[in-house]
Amino acid sequence: MSQSIDEALAKLNRSTFRSRFKLNDKQIAYINEKGMETIRKHCEDIISERLSEADPKNDGKQTPMKGHPVFIAQHACACCCRGCLNKWYHVPKHVELTKIQQEKIVNLLMAWIDRQVNREC
Repeated sequence: MSQSIDEALAKLNRSTFRSRFKLNDKQIAYINEKGMETIRKHCEDIISERLSEADPKNDGKQTPMKGHPVFIAQHACACCCRGCLNKWYHVPKHVELTKIQQEKIVNLLMAWIDRQVNREC
């Protein structure tokens, strides 16, 4: 994950599949109600619990396509499974994510969420 957040989001926005993911009004209301700090904590927990292991349980199917805003962000940003992380960011499969890699993923997801809340993408 050596590209900047802006570069990654621009590349994702050019993908027909990735660019179709958007937060709906209910999800944006949830974010506004909870606050970005709480959403960041949720994001950190989700990435740590569902994606950071070398071989996550149900990899490729562990991220729902609806529900929590972080799940939507994961699909929009190709951070939903280890296969997508490998394809889009060259993060090796079968190796536990470092704290720095997890932080970069969270920062990317939160930037996407922030842009959605502010309707910038």
